[in-house]
Amino acid sequence: MEQDVKFLDFVIKSLVEKPDEVKIVRTVDEMGVLMTLDVDKDDMGKIIGREGNTAKAIRTLLRVVGMKNNARVNLKINEPAGSEKAAKPSASKTLDEAMSDLKL
Repeated sequence: MEQDVKFLDFVIKSLVEKPDEVKIVRTVDEMGVLMTLDVDKDDMGKIIGREGNTAKAIRTLLRVVGMKNNARVNLKINEPAGSEKAAKPSASKTLDEAMSDLKL
């Protein structure tokens, strides 16, 4: 296992409640290394953090690990299926729906 995968695995599994649900996929292309992270939907908030600060810190640390190994490392956090963000209905209504709500 690569150093960056070991590092990310350790950090993420230390943060989440369900470490068995953590999946990390590492791909390398001409742009560098892309780490794709999947976690349980209940653990998503712990990974993102308030205002995204935890995710930003993890990305910064991964870049440092990448620099040590002469690689550009990026992290993509996948939105889990069935999460609140993915399940929210659209807030906009059609004109007819809005007019019927007014009950004129």
